[in-house]
Amino acid sequence: MNQPPVVEWTEADEPRSARWRSENGTPPPRRVVIADDRTKADDAYRSACEGTALLWRGDFHNARQLLTALARRIDRRPRKAPPADVTQAFHLHRAAQNHRARILGMLLVPLDAALAVPLHRAPDVREACARAYGPVESVQGEAAGATADVEGTDPTASLVSLRELLGLIGANEWRRKGVTIPALGGDRIHPHYGVFSPARGEYVDLVAEAVLPGEELAFDIGTGTGVLASVLARRGVRRVVATDQDPRALACARENTERLGVAGQVEVVQADLFPAGRAPLIVCNPPWVPAKPTSPVEYAVYDPGNRMLYGFLSGLADHLTPDGEGWLILSDLAEHLGLRAHTELLDAFAKAGLTILGRHDITPRHPRARDTSDPLHVARAAEVTSLWRLGTADRGASGAP
Repeated sequence: MNQPPVVEWTEADEPRSARWRSENGTPPPRRVVIADDRTKADDAYRSACEGTALLWRGDFHNARQLLTALARRIDRRPRKAPPADVTQAFHLHRAAQNHRARILGMLLVPLDAALAVPLHRAPDVREACARAYGPVESVQGEAAGATADVEGTDPTASLVSLRELLGLIGANEWRRKGVTIPALGGDRIHPHYGVFSPARGEYVDLVAEAVLPGEELAFDIGTGTGVLASVLARRGVRRVVATDQDPRALACARENTERLGVAGQVEVVQADLFPAGRAPLIVCNPPWVPAKPTSPVEYAVYDPGNRMLYGFLSGLADHLTPDGEGWLILSDLAEHLGLRAHTELLDAFAKAGLTILGRHDITPRHPRARDTSDPLHVARAAEVTSLWRLGTADRGASGAP
């Protein structure tokens, strides 16, 4: 097994090292300096921009204030008018997001053997960290293997960016409180860390309202939290096979179906796309935008090269029963961003031997669709999410709606 990454620095004239934690795969910083309550925001910002990370040894709340101050300095930089070309605007927007994440990720805090933050006034983050990084026992074993050979270093210590740690805390609150799903009668879905939250619920409403082609069996491809599988089970589908290849999603879906009382109807299995066999209904809500994700949760939003979308379409006919339906839930945001042409999608249907049986549309309800300050506002305001009802070509083409 590969050893976990290590970050090294000098403190009190002694070499130190610790396990490096980054859920998005950011490499450990090459240069680290010590920062505390005396560190000025302008100095910290200058260091971060130069690629030097700051390991915080002061009050935890002051670290949060410093992170806010760094964000203000990023945001007050002069902004150019967004380009007229929407695709270029999208790429510039992503580049700006990545730049912001890189700078803010330079403020680091320590974690001890119990996954606690050994700083004054630090909150209890042990549960949030354990849910993201794994049980304390396995964390200690990995860290010991990475740092035991460094004299004077705690082999169970680790460092994490404060920005990531705050993300873990927020994700853990989402998991505790859950997300209310009207299509489930107001019951809640509890997303795990790294599993996309169904907070934007219009796509769930599409699945809750479309006419079922049958109630015997359905496949839910890329189930995530298990929300669509649970909706189908609550609608009366007697058996739902829900697939995913992410261990976090599988655990999340199993927990949610158990909590919602539909575990007896929903079988959660690990698979890349389809399970074995055929079904009269196969549902898939793939990532909507063909771009490279930069963190685990973005894999539910960005689909490089349309891999999952085209993989689902190319395998659908081989897994549908003769009169079955495939429900593809897909936003056209990528089309408005110039990342995928509408004709490409229709051509993919035809190439896969599929015909369009119908389409149901819904407009977004999220706040960003109305935020005129968003550089992608024009595309977001025009967005439509569709449930495409697809069948095999031998059912007779109906033409594109």
